Amino acid sequence: LEILTVRAESLGVRLHFECRAGGSGDFPDADLIVAADGVNSIVRNEMAEAFGADIGTWNNRFTWLGTHRPFPAFTFFFKETEHGWFQAHCYQFSDDTSTFIVECPEDTWRASGLDEMTKDEGIAFCEALFEEHLDGHQLIDNSPHLKGSEIWRTFPQIDNDRWHVGNVVLLGDAAATAHFSIGSGTKLALESAMALAQKLVADDGGNLSDILEAYEDERRLEVLRLQNAARNSTEWFESVALRCKMDPEQFAYSLLTRSQRVSHENLRLRDKAWLEGYEKWLAERVTDQTYEGAIPPMFLPLQLRDVELRNRVAVSPMAMYSAVDGVVHDFHLVHLGARALGGAGLVFTEMTCVSPEGRITPGCAGMWTDEQAEAYSRIVDFVHQNSNAKFALQLGHSGRKGSCKRPFDADGDDNAPLDDDNWELISPSATAYSSKNQVPREMTRTDMEEVLNQFVEATKRGIDAGFDMLELHCAHGYLFSSFLSPLTNRREDAYGGSLENRLRYPLEVFDAMRAVWPENLPMSVRISATDWVEGGTMVEDSITIAAAFAEHGADIVDVSTGQVSPDQEPVYGRMYQTPFAERIRLEADVAVMAVGNIYEPDHVNSILASGRADLCLLARPHLADPQWTLRAAADLGYKNQWWPPQYLSAKRQLERIFERQKAQT
Repeated sequence: LEILTVRAESLGVRLHFECRAGGSGDFPDADLIVAADGVNSIVRNEMAEAFGADIGTWNNRFTWLGTHRPFPAFTFFFKETEHGWFQAHCYQFSDDTSTFIVECPEDTWRASGLDEMTKDEGIAFCEALFEEHLDGHQLIDNSPHLKGSEIWRTFPQIDNDRWHVGNVVLLGDAAATAHFSIGSGTKLALESAMALAQKLVADDGGNLSDILEAYEDERRLEVLRLQNAARNSTEWFESVALRCKMDPEQFAYSLLTRSQRVSHENLRLRDKAWLEGYEKWLAERVTDQTYEGAIPPMFLPLQLRDVELRNRVAVSPMAMYSAVDGVVHDFHLVHLGARALGGAGLVFTEMTCVSPEGRITPGCAGMWTDEQAEAYSRIVDFVHQNSNAKFALQLGHSGRKGSCKRPFDADGDDNAPLDDDNWELISPSATAYSSKNQVPREMTRTDMEEVLNQFVEATKRGIDAGFDMLELHCAHGYLFSSFLSPLTNRREDAYGGSLENRLRYPLEVFDAMRAVWPENLPMSVRISATDWVEGGTMVEDSITIAAAFAEHGADIVDVSTGQVSPDQEPVYGRMYQTPFAERIRLEADVAVMAVGNIYEPDHVNSILASGRADLCLLARPHLADPQWTLRAAADLGYKNQWWPPQYLSAKRQLERIFERQKAQT
């Protein structure tokens, strides 16, 4: 605020700060009013509609205490009690005083009786709980104005559609909060204050509204990034009980990388010896072998039934819309073959449809004729004969999202309906994907039996073609996804209503496929972990869905999100779908594949090393670079990645290029 004041005065700007703890009234005469009055901002609350204020709370309870025990580094303690887990966040902020925040889930807080204790009793409870870590020091009350259990609060998640209205601008926690678990709330406020000051100086004489708009545009992205990191960190601390099942080594790694802002390679910069020791430990734990040195997590093998993947990088299913009457041809041979030669441990086909009516577009691949199976067999043979990659067949049915143009024939529109020659669509309920798409017919029991048989026949053809793995597509608003989501399943029979009922038909089809698919070969299922729409599928539902498929024989769950409704509001970012995969892995106790904006080796290693997923699927990075895995191995200095023998002459050169680049930085 001092920075803002000095710069404003130099410009002759009358500046007023609202930092009141209570009360209200008219604003004084000022050119610019800066509301820096905290999470309970009176200014924001009085103008909540104008700012578009969105105020929620996280689930855990916390109390903000202090102690004279020094903690020169950010320190965490985790304590299990008969009522559940508690954790303390500790850091030093002066020569002789440290912050000591105690946090726990709501049900643990109540079960411990803290909701009925006096303030002194609550502080004494925390002192006794963390006695061995306080070294004889007491805990200090940091909230003298609060009484009894009021010292235990839930953290407010504050966002605003706008940070300024007229000549009033929000600053700090009044505008946006970031959870204390990443310790960046003050940093966020200071950086915003400096950015606002710089805008006032840079735009001397400019229109105030334009200055504030430019300031907000500049700062929003960084604030959003920090809030996303804080969200990841908060979710981590709200599910500590699940992670405490981990080995201590992996628990520590998971804690360090919880926000996704500290990554695998960032840890290498901080403590190379520690990270390489962890990589070695993880490799020995996974393979039950002894190693002399470290192995990047992405190059560890993964066993799925009798199929061993040589590394944990997979080419994600990607629709090419280039088949002719469902038959894949030379394009697909080159496309899929090149990615197998590129070093990935597993290559997926695009969603391959089980009937002409199950296609998304006329260019979709199919598996409803012997000719289609034979065409795929040619590609499978190439992959097996020329690489060590395993090959997975993904089977699906478009449901209500079918009879569309190929996106590159429709200016990138994924759901533009055909101009003519449309086919009839079926879905669990007669609801169109959007107003421009045709209304599907609600499936009858006869339809359901017919589609089930189509999947069984396609599975048999997949066996004949020689695939190593089979995946059922139950995501992205296609047929089985439409059964699973309450947004699209409006049925009133045994296949609609409760989640148990909505799961019934997808499980029937999966069971029928599993019954004919070889017992020694793995199967997976792709799900949308959230619809990103209020009232739709949530991650809690997906945990149940994943557990059900695992019980029915799924070996691993492919965790994607969205594309069920055009009303979706996803929150994008690096590895943005990985937190859903992690929750499913931890709570459903099933192996998972992570997918979605994973594009660097650092992302893959971070995800795998922290136990957030067992396999990483990359789509667009593999479109841009078929040799993504070979390049990653060279970049990381991993010498034992398989290369096509025809390309070996390039291996050492690529490794030297990366070695020189690192030596120069």
